[in-house]
Amino acid sequence: MTGPRTPITKPLATPAGASSAGIDGGDLHRQLRGYRLTTAEILYHMPDHPGLLQSFVWQNLDIAPRFPVLKRFLDFWSREIDGKLHSVRIASLGLVSAGDLRHLGADLRLQ
Repeated sequence: MTGPRTPITKPLATPAGASSAGIDGGDLHRQLRGYRLTTAEILYHMPDHPGLLQSFVWQNLDIAPRFPVLKRFLDFWSREIDGKLHSVRIASLGLVSAGDLRHLGADLRLQ
């Protein structure tokens, strides 16, 4: 028989986008700053068969109507990916607004 086991403790990893002082709220925080769920259908020419179009669906939080996140992605695509862009269709929907959040004014206790 072995001796008593001592627990191994490791510090928890800080999630991406969070400070060591605490989590910043991530997606909710961005949505409250005006980011909206944006979906883009990207049609591009297949590199080996330029006469054929392929579809790619991209989805992320972005700011309408400028769409800076989508523009960065499309710049990356043009620079790094062989498939030449044909067209992009964009749909955008706000999921949360400041008016949708409110404090309930109640304290709940669990025993």
